[in-house]
Amino acid sequence: MTDSVVSYRRDGNVGVITTNNPPVNALSHAVRAGILAALDDAEADGAAEAIVIACERRTFHAGADISEFGKPPQHPFLGEVIDRLEKCPKPVVAALHGTALGGGLEIALGCHYRVAVPSAQVGLPEVSLGIIPGAGGTQRLPRLIGVAAALDVIIGGKRLTAAAACDLGVIDAVVDAPLTDAAIAYATDLVAAGKGPRPIGAQTVSGNEADIEEARKRHARRYRGFNAPFRAIDAVEASLRTPLDKGLVLERELFEACNATVEARALQYAFFAQRQAAKIKDLPKETEPRAVDHAGVIGGGTMGRGIAMVFADAGLPVTLLEISTEARDATLDAIAKSYDGMVSRGRLSRDVADERLSRISGATDYADLANADLVVEAVFEEMDIKKDVIAKLDATLGTDTLIATNTSYLDVNALASASTHPERVLGMHFFSPANVMKLLEVVRADTTSHTALATVMPLAKKLGKIPVVSGVCHGFIGNRMLQVYQREANRLLQEGATITQIDKAIYDFGLPMGPFAVRDLAGIDVGWRMRKAFGIGRAQDARYSAVPDLLCERDQFGQKTGIGFYVYEDGRKATGENPLVAELAAAEAKELGIAQRNIDDGEVVERCIYAMINEGANLLDEGIAQRPSDIDIVWLNGYGFPAYRGGPMFYADTIGLDPLVKHLHGLAEAHGSEWTPAPLLARLASDDHPLTSLNR
Repeated sequence: MTDSVVSYRRDGNVGVITTNNPPVNALSHAVRAGILAALDDAEADGAAEAIVIACERRTFHAGADISEFGKPPQHPFLGEVIDRLEKCPKPVVAALHGTALGGGLEIALGCHYRVAVPSAQVGLPEVSLGIIPGAGGTQRLPRLIGVAAALDVIIGGKRLTAAAACDLGVIDAVVDAPLTDAAIAYATDLVAAGKGPRPIGAQTVSGNEADIEEARKRHARRYRGFNAPFRAIDAVEASLRTPLDKGLVLERELFEACNATVEARALQYAFFAQRQAAKIKDLPKETEPRAVDHAGVIGGGTMGRGIAMVFADAGLPVTLLEISTEARDATLDAIAKSYDGMVSRGRLSRDVADERLSRISGATDYADLANADLVVEAVFEEMDIKKDVIAKLDATLGTDTLIATNTSYLDVNALASASTHPERVLGMHFFSPANVMKLLEVVRADTTSHTALATVMPLAKKLGKIPVVSGVCHGFIGNRMLQVYQREANRLLQEGATITQIDKAIYDFGLPMGPFAVRDLAGIDVGWRMRKAFGIGRAQDARYSAVPDLLCERDQFGQKTGIGFYVYEDGRKATGENPLVAELAAAEAKELGIAQRNIDDGEVVERCIYAMINEGANLLDEGIAQRPSDIDIVWLNGYGFPAYRGGPMFYADTIGLDPLVKHLHGLAEAHGSEWTPAPLLARLASDDHPLTSLNR
């Protein structure tokens, strides 16, 4: 049988079914139907004693066809294809390369044997999309490797290397290329040895109810607020209690229930949003990026050290410049200790840590950065200091070398003006700790060239970061929205809510920490120094809360001083609220003529989150953010917005823009003009269009 997507041929006594559906051999309707037709041919071929399932191009079936998401399913369903494979009277061997994920691995589990090249990866990542494996993954994998191991793979969404998958028993052998030839040889040997079909569905599950309960307890905190991980546990539990056919029915019911949730829509939205964020709308396609083979970092503080490690971890040599020999040596020693800590915690091997450390060299002279293709300055957050650094770089570096500023708030247009070649200057706002956090705000100054942007965006991916482009404004995307979020938390405190109540309400909404706990962790003085530098206070905001500033004036900076909004034991564990906070808030309320009152948790969440949504809409209207999904990616990856809510802009659509705008009008009447609905929100609500329609 020959088909444009799936073909059948015979090699000796082995029938070979091959899919060619570029780019990733997704399991589209045509592929599913093609496999069944080819299987008919293979079963009818009397000379074929075994069958190999293989794929051309770069990967085995990488999973479902994303173009079919949200559309009515068509027969044959994937489960039908897998059932046919498992019931085939001839032994079936899956030949795996590339990434056999989701439905791709489920296809392989329907086969009787599995071989893979060393570079192959397998996994069931469905939980990360708000669903569970729906074509037998939760029923066959426990039968193959046991309940505990299967739960780790399914709930963690782990990608297993071929070697790890072989050790677990997911695949039977790691073979050398050419893969199809090796799989045919493996199938030939099976026939010679008299080995027939070996359906996983007929195997007994290894495990017990204790494994199920342990998984529920272990994942309760990590997946707080999520649905899919716990439905996956329910499905795996069914593999213990029921035969395959009944387990498959329950799995499918759970899959459909998960697929109908907001969580599934949110996580699938975020999946596509992350891909889209890397695309710059007005970047000409012909723009060529520059090669970045060597990086420089200026400043050996916490951020500078972390940024240097980011480059080293990605395989790039990096030169870290400090102001003195002593500072340089102390910085390199601190980096070495960071790697030592990773080794002691089992996160890195000693050899890998030493290799990464060897890529970092120290320097004290700007001339030592001459070989760098990109230099990131990470000095103190002060305009004059950063301008001076950029001017010195400008005088030292070749004109092709890019200059990036790691700033959280400063005007990148003003910083770029310190260079005689402002087109090569842009912002790279890493989030702390830089070598851990995935988000990178790429700040585009008015003068930033297309070449600079085309270079940094793919570089960010190489560095393991998720880049989002922002225009220039105070705080860019994330911190500008953070300011209004914190503003409302401060005002709620003025009006009578307690810091514990506010933090708990936000935690219950899904963020990992409330606004006051976060500030204590980061250091209340960070925002205080920024506000002093920019002259932010009562003159700009009649309701400005000075409570955080008053704490800082008493050297109460949070965890690092043992007291801030909370009091800490050993500098880490909060033992209760700082009583001074309520006292200061009450005094401030009296001064401003605000009557304190009882505030319910719903109001806390609405005011903190709705303020962010409104400010996000303003960012879109001003052109600071390219699209709503970019804002969501910033908040999902930089600030801990609950992934199952999709980000603040996606969450706005789940509320509904018309009721949201009406609520904002009510808040404006009660609390001031800052709550006036963003013009963009009002327009979209009037036209009955969701915010996320702007992503298209």
